[in-house]
Amino acid sequence: MDGTALQAPAFWKSRWCQLAIGMLCMALIANLQYAWTLFVGPIHAKHGWNRAEIQLAFSIFVVTETWLVPIEGYLVDRFGPRPVVAVGAIFAAVAWVMDAFASSLPLLYAAAVIAGIGAGCVYGTCVGNALKLFPDRRGLAAGLTAAGFGAGAAVTVIPIASMIVRTGYEHTFFFFGLVQGGCIFVLALLLGKPALSARSAAKRRFATTKIDYTTRQMARTPVFWAIYLSFVAVAAGGLMATAQLAPIAKDFGLARIPMSLFGMTLPLLTMTLSIDNLCNGLTRPLCGFLSDRIGRENTMFIVFIGEGLALLGLMQYGTNPYAFMVFAALIFLCWGEIFSIFPAICADTFGSRFAAGNAGLLYTAKGTASLLVPLASVLAATGGWDAVFLVAAGITITAGIGAKFVLAPMRARWLEAQGAEEAFVAAPSSSTLSH
Repeated sequence: MDGTALQAPAFWKSRWCQLAIGMLCMALIANLQYAWTLFVGPIHAKHGWNRAEIQLAFSIFVVTETWLVPIEGYLVDRFGPRPVVAVGAIFAAVAWVMDAFASSLPLLYAAAVIAGIGAGCVYGTCVGNALKLFPDRRGLAAGLTAAGFGAGAAVTVIPIASMIVRTGYEHTFFFFGLVQGGCIFVLALLLGKPALSARSAAKRRFATTKIDYTTRQMARTPVFWAIYLSFVAVAAGGLMATAQLAPIAKDFGLARIPMSLFGMTLPLLTMTLSIDNLCNGLTRPLCGFLSDRIGRENTMFIVFIGEGLALLGLMQYGTNPYAFMVFAALIFLCWGEIFSIFPAICADTFGSRFAAGNAGLLYTAKGTASLLVPLASVLAATGGWDAVFLVAAGITITAGIGAKFVLAPMRARWLEAQGAEEAFVAAPSSSTLSH
């Protein structure tokens, strides 16, 4: 039997079908993050809570989604993806149903915690599976999987926005919560635990580890924390744009301007969100494939600096409706790839066997970055949106330069040195590999 396939005869057990199932699950969970901005205004209008209080729920969601993924990843490595994704589906459905009936901020925050657990179960599982199934194409596989999360909301953002207007945000939460959660639960039943791949890594154009490090071993290495810091820096700028795009468009006086594209006429904000989510999804497999070809850090250098320049472009020219749409799209095009490149570089550096748990710990960087989202509101109140753009751009450009001239040589030295440590590191972990 091919070592790259799951040990079952059904066609959906092949690694490509399993990858497709993971992508669908990711697409169905995406609205928990990317459609949130559409609900902020209606919630504010009904309950009178200020936007900072409402946006705190977003930060709680992102922190919960990310910081629990190491635990969820451990469960995936131990028991397989099916039970973890099934539980995530239930939590995702319950969370949006709670949002539909939330009449107080504590209830809204409780729903954010439950939504974060559900999204983390699905996200961490699907990305971890992709890394295990495709050790020869990690960037592409992680990118395609993450593309579901990036582009999934693009398909539904228009019907969600339309349903909010027609029937209210409560009905929209309730309906989409049940539909999304139910579909993910059914798909979870088709997932299987991947066998460790024996596929040759000969096609890789750069060095990768020969050792499978446990999450605890990985967390003791300086190179991991260098990767983590880079993730935090770049994620922060993108999350600020994701969460604050609607308020920015409103303050620029652009949100409701009708825009026509491909025969459709929509409010600028709705049109922009759709395009942004498509770019956010497209860049993940595209840059993942590119990083498989030219190396992770080289790709990071190009796109991180590109994101910083796009943020500066939005600051300078964003009051023009067309420029707003273009630069917002470029921000997402140069940001979304972090969710394919970083899991891939993690598996390259620390191995495939514990990929779900390892990538889960790295993914907590997104939660750390989310703590800077409220800071954007503070910066906007004191220095205007220009202050937000300047800080975000400075961080991402610095991260791009650091990836090329700090992280790349640091990781190269690590991979070269670990060859002499192989017997020492592998031996103590061997007893944990039988699960």
